[in-house]
Amino acid sequence: MNEVKEALRIVQQKYKLFLQQQFTFIRALEHARESAHDLIRPVASIGQVQSYMDHHCENSTDRRILDLFLNICNDLSQLCYRLESVHPGDCKTAGILEKCKLLLSPSNDLSTIRATYPHDVVNHLSCHEAKNHYGGVVSLIPVILDHLTEWLAHIEKLSRQVLYNVSGGSAVSGKRAPISQAPPSMCPEAGAAVSNKHNAQLQESEHIRKKNLNTTEYFYGIHKHPWKPPGRHA
Repeated sequence: MNEVKEALRIVQQKYKLFLQQQFTFIRALEHARESAHDLIRPVASIGQVQSYMDHHCENSTDRRILDLFLNICNDLSQLCYRLESVHPGDCKTAGILEKCKLLLSPSNDLSTIRATYPHDVVNHLSCHEAKNHYGGVVSLIPVILDHLTEWLAHIEKLSRQVLYNVSGGSAVSGKRAPISQAPPSMCPEAGAAVSNKHNAQLQESEHIRKKNLNTTEYFYGIHKHPWKPPGRHA
């Protein structure tokens, strides 16, 4: 799990570098759209950005920033498959990864997604740019990072629950209450019931002992004074 955290941290660091150059990214997309005579439709997929870089980049600065965006998307995609193999998780974690893989698909339409607070990438765009052209593409990476952070937090929660259940079960099986003492959780009424039951058992034992003693005395009394037939006295 530490390797997963480190991989996610590296991607987050690359994104911080990219975020500092968001204005350069938007200008590179504008240049590519002008070169491609594609000024009407929004930038709505990773595949569209790839096409701009491959066929419509006219300077190294534009190529570099578009390449950084595509590299981060590729890193995130690989990380999703890695997380899937590292920990099976549950339905929630599986759903998170499936959502991320769909968003990172080259042909997936990103035009409707928007990163919300605490992310402010959309706020750095003009209203026209955010609504009609770049709101989705600048929101993609922060949205994916939020999903993966949620995945990691949920996996750690599951691991803590498993550890708690295992340690709790061991603690229960390892403790044995003293034989001469009542369990600590026994209420006073239960203690009184146990005491009454014990006294009743003692009384019953004493009754049986006395009954056996009387029977023994009667038996020996007969044999000390045997019966003699009448008329035959010595």
